[in-house]
Amino acid sequence: MLARKLFRTAWGYKAQFISMVLMVTIGVGIFVGFNIEWKSIEADTGRFFEETKYADFRLYSEAGFKKSEIEALQAAEGIDAATRFLSVNVGIKDTEKSLSLNVCEEYNVSTMIVTAGAAYDPEGDGMWLSDKFAEANGIALGDTITMTYRAFSIAAEVVGLAKSGEHMICTPDDTQLMPDYESFGFAYITPAKLKSILPVDFYPQVNIRSGLAKAELEELVKDVLGRTIMVVPKEDHVAYAGAQSEADEGKAFGNILPVLFLAIGLLAMITTMHRITANEKTQIGKLKALGFKDRRILLHYTSYGFVIGLVGTILGVALGYGLARMIISPSGMMSTYFDLPSWDLVMPDFCYAALVAAVALITLIGYFSVRKMLSGTPAEALRPYVPKKMRRTLLERTRLWAGMSFGTRWNLRDILRHKSRSAMTLIGVVGCMLLLVGGLGMKDTMDGFMKVLEDDISNYATQISLAENTSKQDALALAEELEGDWGAVSGISLDGKTVMLEIYDVPRGKYRFVNEDNELVSLGDEGAYICLRLAETIRVGDEIEFSPYGGSETYRVKVAGVLRSLMTENVVMSRACAEANGIPYTITNIYTDLPADAIADSNLIASKQSKVIVMDSYDSFMEIMNYMVTLLVLGAVVLGVVVLYNLGVMSYIERYRELATLKVLGFKDRHSGRLLISQNVWLTVLGVVIGLPAGVVVLKALLAMLASEHELRLTLGALTSA
Repeated sequence: MLARKLFRTAWGYKAQFISMVLMVTIGVGIFVGFNIEWKSIEADTGRFFEETKYADFRLYSEAGFKKSEIEALQAAEGIDAATRFLSVNVGIKDTEKSLSLNVCEEYNVSTMIVTAGAAYDPEGDGMWLSDKFAEANGIALGDTITMTYRAFSIAAEVVGLAKSGEHMICTPDDTQLMPDYESFGFAYITPAKLKSILPVDFYPQVNIRSGLAKAELEELVKDVLGRTIMVVPKEDHVAYAGAQSEADEGKAFGNILPVLFLAIGLLAMITTMHRITANEKTQIGKLKALGFKDRRILLHYTSYGFVIGLVGTILGVALGYGLARMIISPSGMMSTYFDLPSWDLVMPDFCYAALVAAVALITLIGYFSVRKMLSGTPAEALRPYVPKKMRRTLLERTRLWAGMSFGTRWNLRDILRHKSRSAMTLIGVVGCMLLLVGGLGMKDTMDGFMKVLEDDISNYATQISLAENTSKQDALALAEELEGDWGAVSGISLDGKTVMLEIYDVPRGKYRFVNEDNELVSLGDEGAYICLRLAETIRVGDEIEFSPYGGSETYRVKVAGVLRSLMTENVVMSRACAEANGIPYTITNIYTDLPADAIADSNLIASKQSKVIVMDSYDSFMEIMNYMVTLLVLGAVVLGVVVLYNLGVMSYIERYRELATLKVLGFKDRHSGRLLISQNVWLTVLGVVIGLPAGVVVLKALLAMLASEHELRLTLGALTSA
């Protein structure tokens, strides 16, 4: 009998039941989906790194590493495996496409997974090409590709297609955020093939697998080699850092915004379940009068919450997996960023506990909502629910109250009488504003970042990367020939951590700089400029002391100002400042207005990168962010509408006797409707007023967690603020 009553009651309150299931479904779906996203990235990339023996550390030396040095490192205690490694960007003959050409001497670190063709053969004469690059460019097994690097021409047959942990995020350098497989890929050749091309044994990189901490490995390398070497841990390498960044971003989203979704839905359910059981008071009295025990009645009404929680959770998990699959799959949004061999969905263990807790909490909401109604005799329970009596408030004793209209006074009394419903409405609106401002604000901030990058900082058409060991005289002559400016980028040790030292000579303004307020500033000669992250511990006017890697010298320079960094932690100075302080540098980049195809190939040029390609990679990055923002905004809007509709309906049900009284007194339906709507408008406006600044606080927290490496300036567009 009670089972049939459950379905009849659910049908009678179908709007409320459907809305509660929807609230749970949306809250659980967003919560589960975002947490599956970051956990799957963490699991899939971690497995890929293990399968390809991803290096824990990378050593760099412009002079290269000798055979005796790698043998000494391999024999050192604490190093599990080490290999000399070569990775250079090469062009493809008669095209604007390029590859990262890799040679792994020992092939025990930084290996690859062959997806088609021949297995890796260290004595082979062919090449193993990125399968995504091959697919994007119509290259098949057996084709021959001719690559160009300085004065060398390298022809190799494609004997296999592969994926590599080193190039899981396949970009030519850190100025390009997103891979573009039509223009850039990677390839492996063997040491035997390299020896047939290069007349000298040159490996400027050593890749190491070791469980030591960075400081321990640096000390070990210094003792073994007798010189200071630039040591880059995997956390600073593009593939691992990108995977960690995406996982951390997803974790931050999963810990903030989806939790808000779930909390808003659960809080709104408290009021809804209480009102449903209050309206069922007469039915409870009838059941008591018919002889049903309190325990059975309590179990019956508690089952409402359990069924709602269970159905909503099941649907929410399905929704969450669906959302995650749209992001994590071979054709999903993340496939444009990561090149992975497998895309498995993994839900964090704590989500299972959270889902059980959510169902239990919803069940408890049903339990506590009805328990109070069971007190007293059946006769008392048969009496209709009567709202509690209200005492006159201090406001009602003032002249201000007397001057208010009837509708205003009526709505204020109702808000004070039904505090829980009013509070849930307000919390629902504030929560939705947090989600909207957080989501749309991230988009506005990234749009602002893109505008500064494209219109202000990058004032060139092509960035040229110079080949290793290019002399300063040759680099200056090439910059003058191309009517370009230049930059010299190298690693330094500052306060025990690796930062980038960037020295620029920009008389033509091809590369520019912005301060904390995104205003263009000139690079002075009176000292160095630090990024915002370094400015947290270093003040303008202080002196910084640093040591360039590869040498033993130490330099002290005064801090002249603070600049906003695009990507890495850096110290920036002008050419004149560097020369005045005796700081050596090697020019690495030239910035020119000439298009890439108008610049002739040269022994000095390692690669040419069009600004258009760089900005296209940022556009691809923005597509992923816009997709995530769209999911959040749609979820917030739907949840907000459901919450407001549900609480609005319950508001009407609670006051139908009062509305009937007003009708008897001669109030027209439109007047009564205006009373109901005006209260919702008040609460909505108040929620927006509170939610907008609170949303800015949440947005600041999101920027600190999600994009600290970009040093973004918080921006709210006019539409977001409106």
